[in-house]
Amino acid sequence: MPGPFIHQIDPVIAEAGGIYLWWYGLSYTLGFLGVHMWFRRARKRLGMTLGEVYSMSLYLAVGVLLGGRIVEVAFYEWQYYSHHLSYIPAYWLGGMATHGLLLGGALGTLLFCWHYRRSFLGIADELVIPAAWIMGVGRIGNFIDGQISGSITNVWWAVQFPDLEGYRHPVVLYDGLKNLLLIPLLFWIARRYPPRGVVFAQFIFWYAFLRIFIDLFREYRVESFGIGTGQVINISMAAFGLLLTIWFYWQSHRIKRSPESVAATPGKVLPGDGFWWQKIIFTLLLLFCLTIPSDWTQDIPARYGSRHPGLEYSLLYPRINDISPATLPGMEK
Repeated sequence: MPGPFIHQIDPVIAEAGGIYLWWYGLSYTLGFLGVHMWFRRARKRLGMTLGEVYSMSLYLAVGVLLGGRIVEVAFYEWQYYSHHLSYIPAYWLGGMATHGLLLGGALGTLLFCWHYRRSFLGIADELVIPAAWIMGVGRIGNFIDGQISGSITNVWWAVQFPDLEGYRHPVVLYDGLKNLLLIPLLFWIARRYPPRGVVFAQFIFWYAFLRIFIDLFREYRVESFGIGTGQVINISMAAFGLLLTIWFYWQSHRIKRSPESVAATPGKVLPGDGFWWQKIIFTLLLLFCLTIPSDWTQDIPARYGSRHPGLEYSLLYPRINDISPATLPGMEK
């Protein structure tokens, strides 16, 4: 039987012109690209133009990046950022909250549907399957970066994370596996032709409900109501997803829906003219994601020394060996 794993994976893919490319950031690039390719294949069935597919990909990606950052800053690291407001947009410092990614993605999709006059629930039902993919590969990126450790354990698959004592549960891999397993579950639910919105609601429920048990092995640094802040959000999301499921079934219980009535009505797919600028912006956004590490700002002193050159001298996130020890105001050990 193999022994515990000592995490020595280099979180940096490569350096290009002084810019560091991270495995964690690659997970966002692959996730957004996966959603885009999913909707390209489904656009005829959904009656979407290719330009609309690019627009939706942009709305979703921007929503995810903004939501993940805002929730991280507001709920997990406000003690630091309240005194360093200028660093809030510093994605190169890392720090993205998973629940914020989901919220931001939902809001971005809602804005897209409002702008293009499409059914939010119809798009959301289609979106949650590739969304589970995003969340799954994102967790793999977290693990490669050596982030989100669990409680100390002696199980044979335990992991020694960088700069942490003892062997710990790799809860980030537990959560990543859970997210990937949601894909066949959501496929199964969708093939039963439930009322519109149920697949979306079930994603919310199962994502949060199963994570409640996974996060029992996690050590949260920020608490609300005596438990980890993430657990509060998990419980709230699970309850919301369950209520949504009941609501959608209750709304349609008098209408017997055939598979044809539930499936998206194909529309006229127009040529995708005039979206060259969307291609450029989407490509640049995918490249930008590669520069995002997963570290929390409050992790930087412990892992890299008290001064982080990226804060004071540049917009670049240097490798571990490039850090010179000094004192960074507001981040003392």
